[in-house]
Parts: sequence; structure tokens; C-alpha cells
Amino acid sequence: MYEFARGPLVWIAFIVFVFGTLFQVVRIIKTAKKDKVVYPYMNGMFSIRSILHWLVPFGSHNMRIRPFFTIISFLFHFCLLITPLFVMGHLILIKESWSFGWLALPESLTNAMTIIVIVGGLFFGLRRIGNPTVRLVSTAGDFLLLLLVLSPFFTGLLAYYQAFDYEATITAHIVLGCLWLMAIPFTRLIHMAFFPLTRAYMGSEFGYVRNSKDW
Repeated sequence: MYEFARGPLVWIAFIVFVFGTLFQVVRIIKTAKKDKVVYPYMNGMFSIRSILHWLVPFGSHNMRIRPFFTIISFLFHFCLLITPLFVMGHLILIKESWSFGWLALPESLTNAMTIIVIVGGLFFGLRRIGNPTVRLVSTAGDFLLLLLVLSPFFTGLLAYYQAFDYEATITAHIVLGCLWLMAIPFTRLIHMAFFPLTRAYMGSEFGYVRNSKDW
């Protein structure tokens, strides 16, 4: 099971992730081109201006009026994306498989980043329960998706400290990580790919059409 997980399953996960994400992005672009409003109003300068402002912590008014949520959100998303790319265990496997790699972050730092992801995810889960507005639009699927996102980080931490049987834990870590990758194109996780497109449209509409800011 371990050999299948770290071999064929990883390849399947990456293929589904890459081609599924490309399909969704191409689909949304084609849909936008058919619209009589969206595509004609797109403007490069206002698109980039909006994307950059929303990538900077506290760059928008909405972020500034909720500082605690903004800090948690940025730390969560930053660590969620960066940790898998620079954790030493992953880079060792990449080096063994493809004979190339890049510098890993210190293990103490990636462990801290993993804990940030887990704590941040728990915060978002509790927020869905405790905030009436968010609870109203939350479904069981949202909680399952959050659990799927957190599970590779949790099992990775368990494997690092060898809290249980290492082979079973690392196998679960790989399988859950692959499921997470494959889920991205077909769930709300696709917002990571749609973010630039959404911000480009909003920035163009507010800047190019309304002559105002979207932040």
C-alpha cells in the first residue's frame, strides 16, 4: 500500500489536479468570453492593481476592520501553500524520484507552519459553528472539506514524531494528501485558481467602469 501510495497514486493525483484545474480555468474563461459584460470590461492595469492589493495583508478596508481574522486567514493560507513545497520529507522524495530539488526550510519552522495550518483550520471550523451568518451558509460538505484539508498536515505531524506506527501513518498521510490534490478542481478549493480571475474582473469593473477602488 505504501509503495502504491508514493508511486502510482501520487502520479494520478498530480494528473487529476493539473488537468482538472486547467479544465476549470479554461471553462470559466470561455464562459466569461460569452458574457456581454465581463470580458469587454477587463482591463490589465486595474486587474493587476486589484490582485496586488488583495494579496497584501490589510490591503483592503474589509481586512482592516477585521484584523484578527485577517491575520489568521493570511497565516493559514500562506502556510497551507508553502509548507508542502518546502518540507524536507517531500523534497527528499522529489530528489529520489526526479534527481532534482530545492532547499528545504528548517524542520522546526515547517513543524510550526504545520501547527499554524491545523490551528487555523480549527478556528475556521469553530467560526462556521459559532458565527450565525457563516453557520447559515455552511453545510456538512464544508466541514468534510475542511477535515480533508487538515488531515494531511495532521498525519504528517504524527508521522514526523512517530506517534503511532510510522508506515501506517505515512501511508495515510500520502493517501490523504493525494485525495486533497484531486479534490481541488472539483470543490470550493478551486478558489485558489479562481482568485486571480475574480479579482481581475472586480478590479476592472470598479476601476475601469465605476472609476473607484474595489478595496
